[in-house]
Amino acid sequence: MIALAILGSALFLGLPLAIVFTEALRTGVGAWASSIIEPETLHAVWLTVLTALVCVPVNIVFGVAVAWLISRFSFPGRKLLITLVEVPFSVSPVVAGVSYLFLYGAQGLLGPWLSAHNIQIMFAPPAIFLVSLFVTAPFVARELLSLMQTQSGNEEEAALSLGASGWQMFFHVTLPNMRWALFYGAVLCNARVMGEFGSVSVVSGAIRGQTNTLPLQIEQLFNDYNVVGAFSASTVLALIAMVTLVLKYVLEIRGAGASRGRH
Repeated sequence: MIALAILGSALFLGLPLAIVFTEALRTGVGAWASSIIEPETLHAVWLTVLTALVCVPVNIVFGVAVAWLISRFSFPGRKLLITLVEVPFSVSPVVAGVSYLFLYGAQGLLGPWLSAHNIQIMFAPPAIFLVSLFVTAPFVARELLSLMQTQSGNEEEAALSLGASGWQMFFHVTLPNMRWALFYGAVLCNARVMGEFGSVSVVSGAIRGQTNTLPLQIEQLFNDYNVVGAFSASTVLALIAMVTLVLKYVLEIRGAGASRGRH
């Protein structure tokens, strides 16, 4: 069974990854580097990174707030809120993109008002940020919620009884107890943001050098029969994914070590 697992991993994970790098470097390192530093590809990389820089911090704040609310308080609609947090996992990203198009597009619900005030959301970076926030919203919240529901609030209550303010309790008690789950959720959120394709392809317009994220740029290069350029851009995403996996592995080890230390 171990041999089968190794063979399956090599066949379905290692081989495609090897092909990506082989095709990208087929014509030499110089051609690979030239493809990556093309202005349109560099802009796609920059926009992808910018989207992550916008979405990950917002989702961290949202995830902490939601996990705190659900795990520490009982209120009417609590189960409904848990269900709403899970909605992005149940809705196709393409459907999410179309929904935002119907809401903010020129013919959408808010489109005429936005046009009257010269505010452009669709086919511009704000639309990419919005749909990326939607599809990645559950990642941090789920990681924190699964942890905080297993933890009692005794330490937090003790801190408050000793005179700590709400913020002091959060930064000195709550945050240290959740930090590994928070980092782990942020890593997953970042990986999904950078690789998102379906919803972004609907709302961005896929305008070269303006609204193309890296996945969209890869598709357009491939459709243009620029195979080397497409695979070269793919190596950037592959390297980001590999770094993310290594970071995830390190966080899991450190989180397990921290858990054993507490017990």
